[in-house]
Amino acid sequence: QVQLVESGGGLVQPGGSLRLSCAASGFTFSDYTMTWVRQAPGKGLEWVSSINSGASSTSYADSVKGRFTISRDNAKNTLYLQMNSLKPEDTAVYYCVGGSYRGQGTQVTVSS
Repeated sequence: QVQLVESGGGLVQPGGSLRLSCAASGFTFSDYTMTWVRQAPGKGLEWVSSINSGASSTSYADSVKGRFTISRDNAKNTLYLQMNSLKPEDTAVYYCVGGSYRGQGTQVTVSS
């Protein structure tokens, strides 16, 4: 059974940082490109960042480039998203995606 379990979300002030994690199980994590997407209140899903299976290539949405860093630990079957210099517009539910699977999401709220 495939599981993707996100954690690390919370409430943070503008300019603050959070590190999201996504623990994967039930599939060969190291074979898959992994992606973070987010959904802000009342909006559709937005692609945030992707990392290839070997972690040699990453890509970012312009809205987060220079502030967010995606990484993975294939030995631990875990995907990460380091988020720095957070802005109120980063408020959203963040999901990790692998293949056709998506986790349940973790809420990130950026507010003073």
